[in-house]
Amino acid sequence: MALTGIQILKMLPKKNCGECEIPTCLAFAMKVAAGQAAIDACPYVSEEAKQTIGEASAPPIRTIKLGAGEAAFTAGGETCQFRHEKRFENPTGIAVLISTTEGEAAADGKIKRFNEMVYERVGVMMRANLIAVKDGNGDTGAFTQLVDKVIKTAPKAALILMTDNAETMKAGIAACGERKPLLYGATAANLQAMADLAKESGCPLAVRGSKMDELLELSTKLQEAGLKDLVIDSGARTLRGAFEDGVVARRAAVKDKYKPLGFPTITFPCEMTDDLMMEAMIASVLMAKYAGIVVLSDLQGDILFPLLLEQLNIFTDPQRPMVVQEDIYPITGPGEDSPVLITCNFSLTYFIVSGEIEGSKVPSWLLIKDTEGLSVLTAWAAGKFGADLIAQFVNKSGIKDKVKHRELIIPGYLASIKGELEEELADWTITIGPREAGHLPAFLKEWKPSAK
Repeated sequence: MALTGIQILKMLPKKNCGECEIPTCLAFAMKVAAGQAAIDACPYVSEEAKQTIGEASAPPIRTIKLGAGEAAFTAGGETCQFRHEKRFENPTGIAVLISTTEGEAAADGKIKRFNEMVYERVGVMMRANLIAVKDGNGDTGAFTQLVDKVIKTAPKAALILMTDNAETMKAGIAACGERKPLLYGATAANLQAMADLAKESGCPLAVRGSKMDELLELSTKLQEAGLKDLVIDSGARTLRGAFEDGVVARRAAVKDKYKPLGFPTITFPCEMTDDLMMEAMIASVLMAKYAGIVVLSDLQGDILFPLLLEQLNIFTDPQRPMVVQEDIYPITGPGEDSPVLITCNFSLTYFIVSGEIEGSKVPSWLLIKDTEGLSVLTAWAAGKFGADLIAQFVNKSGIKDKVKHRELIIPGYLASIKGELEEELADWTITIGPREAGHLPAFLKEWKPSAK
């Protein structure tokens, strides 16, 4: 059962030291109780209290971590059934399956596409996360050789090792080195051997049942054996079955705190159809209904990109604006005579404005002011994009060292602060730009630095 803030406070040292970056222990306890801070942030809490509070405040779906460094991947950690209740935490992992039964050219092609298919959207780099290496013919040597190839040629891939043979799995784990893989998987036939291997290696273990009832039994046994990092697979290999099992698992874990299902799920659209387009459709449904990982048979741009957009939409926190960093952004190689524009750091505003500037082919400096993710008018109304704050930012930004002129172009919607801004920036000419970003290309093509 979750602890209240007062219950957590009683277990804290009550130093009010602020080293957790929260002023008081009471405020820190309230944030831990609300899931907004981790108990580990307190440097003085006892290990006993840390374990007690950590277990009580842990999310109903356990957080599972794979890989290392650039290849790190996190699944689970979810606390709600519907996004409007709070937010979804960790995006669904997209994996591509490579089997030892495939030819070398086919495997190389999948790895190449995995590495190259990277897309940028509103400042977020989107790509597939995992490569599932499958022992398709029972050849341990071929399996470890394929794992080694993935390790060496796909540095940003977290790995899923798929084999029923514990010895083959052990060899695969050794080949992974520090890049901790997901072991897939434990079944009724090999449960003990896989459990022992997961304990020995410290790797998360995926468990598969032939149906939901068997999955519950196997998951319970593994937890009783001391395994905490699990990924579950109900065994459903139809869209309807996987969809229903995913909903049941999430509801049971979140609403009823049912431990055997309190883990991220792995699903296999690649085993539900032979058509890649149908795979993508199935993956899109399962991604929307709680799949922690979806495994595809291949990656193609027209399949992967829509899934990545869906992933971005589902896992973007609706209560937290997307922002870009406050900074000076050079667009198309500006120089000392290039125009200087300023706008807010709301991601959508930045990418629309920067896109129009780039489309104009006029090299420009774009100043991005931190407005806490608010749009231009909203930020101005909230007092976060006023003349005094803009002036402070311009003066400290370093833009004076990059241009010879002293002319700042402000959004048309800020026309009312022109006079006030001229007082704050006495050595600058303030020019009112267009209200709509779409009018920027024509405006910039006619722009000439002022004589001031």
